[in-house]
Amino acid sequence: MRLVIATCSVDYVGRLTAHLPTATRLLLVKADGSVSVHADDRAYKPLNWMSPPCTLKDELVDGAGTWTVTNKAGEQLIITIDEVLHDVRHELGVDPGLQKDGVEAELQRLLALHVETFGPGWQLVRREYPTAIGPVDLLCRDDRGTTVAVEVKRRGEIDGVEQLTRYLELLNRDPLLAPVKGVFAAQEIKPQARVLARDRGIECLTVDYAVLKGTDDPTQRLF
Repeated sequence: MRLVIATCSVDYVGRLTAHLPTATRLLLVKADGSVSVHADDRAYKPLNWMSPPCTLKDELVDGAGTWTVTNKAGEQLIITIDEVLHDVRHELGVDPGLQKDGVEAELQRLLALHVETFGPGWQLVRREYPTAIGPVDLLCRDDRGTTVAVEVKRRGEIDGVEQLTRYLELLNRDPLLAPVKGVFAAQEIKPQARVLARDRGIECLTVDYAVLKGTDDPTQRLF
């Protein structure tokens, strides 16, 4: 990973255009080739970024010049650097990935066991389907034979939708799997996450942990 603190302006040229005027910012270059631009606020979210696969052309001379980041669609993130204040590289190694808590892990296991929860005729292909950016919780096929990636959360928030979006982008590059649909499954799904999922063509499913586990029978409820 490369961390650069620099005085720079940023222009995004592609399906839309965007401009960030000159300011001091953090430029983050990851081993997967992604480049993101951060300010000293907004938590984790970058001001602008380019997702892999992309290429970085570094044309700095004496700490000034441009970075041109180009993706496979020809879109460009052009970073004009006036001054580099800090430039350091670190080798982070292979990350073990996020460890799910007990409820999430059990939800995943139960949904794999009862894949018909998603609909009649569904089949499980594999749990923890491996990808270059981490394992997909469940890879399934629906009743029409379409490949479906399922992300399982205890509480469904925007981060989970973003995570599933990245998986779908990667899986849909595989001609043996494409087209791949997405399902976001959780005990509770926040309204903002539902809106984002709907905008990206991802289905949402609220699951009842107790029913899946067999400790509750909805047919015996009074209300």
